[in-house]
Formats: sequence, C-alpha cells, structure tokens
Amino acid sequence: METDRLVIAAEPANPLGERAPAPTAPGPGGGGSASELFDSVMRYTPELFQGTREALRESYVPARLPHREHQIRQVAEVLAPALKGDVPSNLLIYGKIGTGKTAVVAQVRSDMLKRTDLKHRVTFVTVNCANVDTPYSLLQTIGNALAARESERIPTGWSLDRVQAAMRSLLDAREGTVLLVLDEIDRLVARSGDGVLYTLSQVNTELAQARLCLVGISNDLKFTNQLDARVRSRLNEEKIVFPPYDAPQLADILKDRAEVVFRVGVLDQGVIQRCAAYAALENGDARRALALLRLAAEMAERDRAKRITPEHVVKAKSRLEQDIILECCRTLPSHCKVLMYAILQLFERRREGLQTGDVYAAYARLAQRLGLPPLHARSISNYLSELENLGLIRATIVSRGRGGRTREIVVDVPVSETIPALQEDPLLAPLGRPRGQSQTVLTNFDNPNRTGPAN
Repeated sequence: METDRLVIAAEPANPLGERAPAPTAPGPGGGGSASELFDSVMRYTPELFQGTREALRESYVPARLPHREHQIRQVAEVLAPALKGDVPSNLLIYGKIGTGKTAVVAQVRSDMLKRTDLKHRVTFVTVNCANVDTPYSLLQTIGNALAARESERIPTGWSLDRVQAAMRSLLDAREGTVLLVLDEIDRLVARSGDGVLYTLSQVNTELAQARLCLVGISNDLKFTNQLDARVRSRLNEEKIVFPPYDAPQLADILKDRAEVVFRVGVLDQGVIQRCAAYAALENGDARRALALLRLAAEMAERDRAKRITPEHVVKAKSRLEQDIILECCRTLPSHCKVLMYAILQLFERRREGLQTGDVYAAYARLAQRLGLPPLHARSISNYLSELENLGLIRATIVSRGRGGRTREIVVDVPVSETIPALQEDPLLAPLGRPRGQSQTVLTNFDNPNRTGPAN
C-alpha cells in the first residue's frame, strides 16, 4: 500500500534539490565563505546568457507583444480621442494574472506619447493600487506625479480635504488630458471602498483647464459589484476583457524573450514547451512561464551546465511552488495559522489522512496553549475549506458506514519547510518543534504521484 509520507535518512540540504556534493578541503581564507563564493561568481564567464536577463522579468516591456495585437488596438481606440484634445471614455480592463494587461497599457502609453504635442497635451499617471491603497496616499501620489517643482509636492501630514484640493489644483495646472491608470484597482476598493473613485470620477466638473480619464486594471471580473451605482455607471463606460494565454501562445512569448537573453543553442528541445505547458495549466499566466524559464536558466548556471534542460524546468517548478506555499502560509490569519500548524504536527505523527474531529481537537489544544479562545467548529470548517482552496491541504469525503461521512485531510506542502515558515509569526514561535537530526519528512508535495489519502 502506498503511504502518504516516507521517512528517509537525511542528507545535507542543497538549494537545487539535488544530492549534495562531497565536502572538499577549504581553500585559502577559510573556504566556503561568502567572499570566496562571490569571487567565484565574478570569475565565471556566463555560457548561457548573452546579455541582460531583464527580458525574463515581468517588469520588462518588449517592443512586440505576441497575441495581444487585438487588445492593443482595442485600448488604443478607446484612448485615441485624447490625441485630438477630446476626453476618452473611462476604461476598465479585466483579466487573470499574467494575461498582459499592464504590458498592453504600457505599450499604448509609449505609442501615444510619441504622437502627442503641446497643442493637445496628454499626460499618463500610473499608480499600482497594491502599494497605494488608501484615499490619502492615492491622491497624494497623483498630485506629486503632476508636480512640476519640488515646492509643489504634497507633503504628508495635511488633512484629506487639503490633499484633495492640492491634487485638483495640480491636475488643472497640467492642462490637456490626464490618463490615470489604476493598476489592481480592485485592491484599492477592497481596502478603502469606492469613495475616492467617486471623487476622481466626478473631478472633471471642478476643473477648468484639464480633463481626467480613468483607466482601471483588475484581476477580479466582479469587483464592480462592490461599487456604488453612481461610481459603477461612471467607470463602466468601456470594458475590455483579456483572455488567458494557451500553451502555444505562451511558447511564442518565451521564444521572443529567449532570443534576447540566451546564447544560440543553449536551450534543449522541450524547455520552452514545458515552461509554457506548466503555465498554461495555471490560468495561462505569462509571468509564471517567464519565471519558470528564468529560474531554470539560473539553476543550470549554478550547475555550471552548458545547456538548459527540461530537468532544470522541473526543478524550477518545484522551487516556485515552495516559495508560493511558504509566502501563502506567512499571510494566513492567526487562527488559520494555528489550524495549519496543528494539521502539520498531527500529519507528521500519523503519516495518514486525518479526521476533521481530530484536527479540531489538535487545533483547540494549540489555541489554548497559546492563550487564544478556540473558534467554533463551523469557523474551523470554513478555514479548512480556505486552506484547501489555497492548495495547502486536500480533503476527501470518506464514508464510515454507520458512522456517517467525514472529510479526511492530507497535507500537500513540505512539512519540514512549512512549519518553520509558520513559526516566523511571534504568535507561534513559543511552540518550538523538537525533532531529531536524522530524519527528513516527505509529504504528498514531495510525491506528486499521490492522488489521495491512503486506503
């Protein structure tokens, strides 16, 4: 019978997930020091990369965006009236993460600014609402982006009304059309509501020399449901939906970037196709595909390999999944962290699927130990569903005959790395985790052939 987890003899950790090489005698200066490592890196002549690696990062805006020609035309058609001095309709752009929304707007922006003149002045202001998500910081950021001199900048400490008035004054002084791009606009609404959007959507009635057009970019197709009807009617003037990329389209994107970054002949056959296939399975995320290719190349370079192989892509996928899982665990609510910690401890001891009743009892014990009043079973059931949706656990409905039906839970993350990540929270740090040095625990995460709990 296949088990949920294996216990094997531990070996020295290797960041590439490979067997660690045999230790060698230290060289002059102590051996193994960071200084020697950096010297080695500086002496090494790259055999894989021919130039900057920036083209493999999401911040890079290429000259050509494969398979987004139609969306570029759509965005350009909506915003083109600004070139003639007219005010474009407000625009909302929807699409899943990594579908090229921000890159398309950036390319349209670049093309428009090449064609504008002083007669019909066009100004772009782009704000990422994942970082600027309060009305005060948003209005201050907009105003400071329009300030021509340091003395005109809006300082911190003013009242919100004063900041709003200063932003409006700076906007009017700019004249022409200001296109305000609010990237991840749904984050702003989730954090601060729609009040500031209402302010911005009706600011044109208070301007004499300038006009404002809003361009919202969102990963959430339903975020406008949270808006007041007045705001929704103003923002929903034009909508464009970006579809996910499929595997062949992602492969074309990667080929374009690879020609810029890599030397000829260093990519094995199947590397780009495998990166594209993995990313296509995850909602067609081009950022994911680029990250896989970049990390696979970096792993090959650390191996001093002369070629990038599909095996490097597999390692890169495993590393990215671990990073995402650990970051996800760090951002869980407090009780959800305690619940996840209880599941990991229980799963580590039993090495089999867990009953929900046992999970709740383990959670309650840990919560009491930490001085937290345990949540009711229904709340914990909701948290279990959330953990499953995040891919941290899997819950399978099993029948117990006359005992009824219950959820059996298995862990889909590496226990040995996830528990330390959870312990970074001061709340959980007192729990500690004594463990022998001679064992390493592998879960379903490390055994991808597992499809369910043990029978």
